[in-house]
Parts: sequence; structure tokens; C-alpha cells
Amino acid sequence: MSRQEITLFLSFFKIGCFTFGGGYAMIPIIQKEVIDKRRWVEREEFIDLLALAQSAPGPMAVNVAIMVGYKILRTRGAVAAFLGTVLPSFLILLGVAIFFSHISEDPTVNRIFKGMRPAVVALILQPVFSFARGLRGWEYGVFVAIAGAIWAGASPLWFIAGGIVGGMGYTYWRVKRGMGK
Repeated sequence: MSRQEITLFLSFFKIGCFTFGGGYAMIPIIQKEVIDKRRWVEREEFIDLLALAQSAPGPMAVNVAIMVGYKILRTRGAVAAFLGTVLPSFLILLGVAIFFSHISEDPTVNRIFKGMRPAVVALILQPVFSFARGLRGWEYGVFVAIAGAIWAGASPLWFIAGGIVGGMGYTYWRVKRGMGK
């Protein structure tokens, strides 16, 4: 492995080791690592990667890691970032399964996990508010309306389908007017 592959692996391994709460909770930590610390991607490009990762099948944080790794070192980088992201969870779950089969019955452990919930919610909301700051007024209004509708029980599939149809219509309109793609 090259030095850059090892750096990529270790960066995502560290993120995987110290993030609780799943993919969305990992996003602010990935953002700090790949944008602020390593400068592997620009902020705008990271937002595009997030959108693409959300539309791809599989866990979003893993998809982001793969895309960042691919951008840096192509296939070898994608593999290094993927392994770095999933290996900590795999090893932790393996250890829990082997050594702590009765962990779910322990009241102390249950209290610890209940206590972690607010922190996980905060980690999930942080990138949402961070990226929403860059929206213009009408974009922010649309964002809040869609988030509220989904919160109230509307299926996100309707908004995805609407976005696809709207994007295709807008592109058709721009091409028809000679404004390019």
C-alpha cells in the first residue's frame, strides 16, 4: 500500500471508530476530515458527493467515503476508504457478539445507549443546519417545507419523483430557450 492509501484508510478508520449513530452522524466528522483538515475536496464538491451518496444504494457514510477515496486514488482509494469506514463497526460488532451476548439485558448498558440518543440527534442535525446556511431564501423555504412534510408523514419518494420531473422539465426548458444545459 502507498502512503496516501494508508493515510486515506487511517482517516476513515478513525472516523469509523469514533462515530456513533450511523451514517448521518458521521457526515460532520467526514466533512471536517476531508474538507477542513486534509483538503481532499472542496465544500461545494462535498455537498454534491452527499447528494450522490444519498441517491446510491447502501449506507450514506460508506458511499461518501468510497466517492472521496475514488476521487483521490481511484479504485485503490475507494477500497481503502471503504475498508477504513466499515472495519471499525465490523470489529466492534464481532467483539460484542463474541464476548457480550447478554449485553441487551444489562440495565447500565441500556441507560448508556439511551443517554447517547440526544448526542446522535445533534450529530445528525448539525450537517443539515450547516448546509442549509448556504441556501437562498426560496431554497430554504422549499427545504423547510419538504422537511416538514416528511416529518408529518409524507413519503420522501414523492419529493424524489417531483425533483426528477422538475429537473428534467427545467433542463428541457433551458435547452429549448438556447441557454445550454
